[in-house]
Amino acid sequence: MPIATVNPATGETLRTYEAMGEEEIERRLQLAEATFRTYRTTTFEERARLLRRAAELLEADQDEIGRVITTEMGKPVGQARAEAAKCAKAMRWYADRAAALLADEEPAETDVKDSGASRALVRYRPLGPVLAVMPWNFPLWQVIRFAAPALMAGNVGLLKHASNVPQTALYLEDLFHRAGFTEGCFQTLLIGSAAVDDILRDERVKAATLTGSEPAGRAVAATAGEMIKKTVLELGGSDPFIVMPSADVDRAAEVAVTARAQNAGQSCIAAKRFIVHAEVYDAFAERFVAGMKALRVGDPMAEDTDVGPLSSEQGVTDLAELVEDAVRGGARVLCGGERPAGPGWYYPPTVLAGVDREMRVHREETFGPVATLYRAADLDEAVLIANDTDFGLSSNVWTRDGAEVDRFVRDLEAGGVYVNGMTASHPAFPFGGVKRSGYGRELSGHGIREFCNITTVWHGA
Repeated sequence: MPIATVNPATGETLRTYEAMGEEEIERRLQLAEATFRTYRTTTFEERARLLRRAAELLEADQDEIGRVITTEMGKPVGQARAEAAKCAKAMRWYADRAAALLADEEPAETDVKDSGASRALVRYRPLGPVLAVMPWNFPLWQVIRFAAPALMAGNVGLLKHASNVPQTALYLEDLFHRAGFTEGCFQTLLIGSAAVDDILRDERVKAATLTGSEPAGRAVAATAGEMIKKTVLELGGSDPFIVMPSADVDRAAEVAVTARAQNAGQSCIAAKRFIVHAEVYDAFAERFVAGMKALRVGDPMAEDTDVGPLSSEQGVTDLAELVEDAVRGGARVLCGGERPAGPGWYYPPTVLAGVDREMRVHREETFGPVATLYRAADLDEAVLIANDTDFGLSSNVWTRDGAEVDRFVRDLEAGGVYVNGMTASHPAFPFGGVKRSGYGRELSGHGIREFCNITTVWHGA
C-alpha cells in the first residue's frame, strides 16, 4: 500500500510520500536508543511539563489537524476536532497522575520481615524504545493513548502509522518536538508494513503495541514471541448491544444509532450486534431503524454531516460483500444496503434482521455503518448470542434490573461491560479485550505499567 493521502470523499490522491530507506531507519533507531539513555533519568515533573505543553499545542491546532484527519480518512470534521480535544485531555490526565501511578510500592511490613529483609519495595522502571503500529480510524487518539503513558513512564516511542494517514503521523512527531521533547523521544517512521518485522527484531526495540486487524496482530505477536518481547494487542471487535424489557427503549435506540454509526461505524468498540429481548424487539427495531435512516450522509467537511465516507474503496467493497452474503442467506434489509452512485467511498447506514450464525456478517467484524438485529427469548439466549463470536472487546447492556446486570457482568466474554450507555474509552479506565480481540490493556494505571520493568528492590538485614 503506498504511503499517501487519498481523500475518501473524492478518491483523489492529494499527496504521496517515499518510504524511509534503511539508512534513515537506522539513524532513527540509533537516536531512539541514545535518547532513552538520558530521557529515562528525567523527573516526572519535567516529563509532565512537556506533555502539558503538547496538550496546549494540540488544542490550539485542533481546527487545522481536524481538517487534515478528515481529508485523510474521512470522518466528519466535528468528530475530528473532538478527537483532538480528547487527546489533549488524556495527555493532561497522565501528566497529572503518572508520578502517583508509578510510585514505589511498599510491601506489608510483616512480609518484608518474613523475607529476611530490612526493607523492600517495588519500583516501575521504563523499558526503552517501544514500537507502536497504529491504525487510521482514530489517527490521533490511538497514538496518544499509547504515547502519553509511555513518555510519562520514561520510554521513547517509534510510530509506524497507517499508510493512508501520513500527514497526521508527521504532525504527531512535530507536535512532541515543538512541545520541547528531545527529537528522539517520539519519532514517526514512514514505512510500509513489510518493514515492521525487521524493526521489531532489532535489539534496540524493547516492546511493541499494535492496534489493528487480527492478521496484523498475529504477525507482530509471532515475531515478538520469537524475540521474547512484550506486546500489547488491541484487535477487532464485534460488540453486542443488549436491550432487556426493563430498559428505557427510546434512549437505548437513540444511543444505539450513535454507537453503531459514529466514525462511519469504523471503530473496534462500535456496537455491531444488537440483541433485543422479544418483548421489546419490535419497539426497539422501529426506533433504531428510523434513527439510522435519519442520519445525514455526505461531505465530511460539512458541519451537519453525521456519516462521512469510509476510509478506502476496499473498505466499501468488503462491507458490501458481507451485506450481500447475508441477503443471499435470507437476511432482511430494514434500511440501507445499497452503495450510492457517485464519487467517494460511501456506504449508507444499514440494518439487517434475520441474521443467523452461518452468515459471514455474524462471524466477521463489520467495519462500517452496518448493524445486525437479533431477537432473544430471554437473558440466557441474549448471553449465548453475545458470546457467539471470536471477539471480546467490549459490550453494552440496557436494563434496570440489578440481578440482570450482575449476570451480564459475570457471563459476558468481553474486556468491558457498559450498562445503560455506549462503550467509550476514557484515560481513567483500562481498555482492551479478550479472545481474538487481543491482550494487555491501554489507559489507566494498568496501561502505563504495561511497558515498565516491574522491579523488586530488596535490602538485606
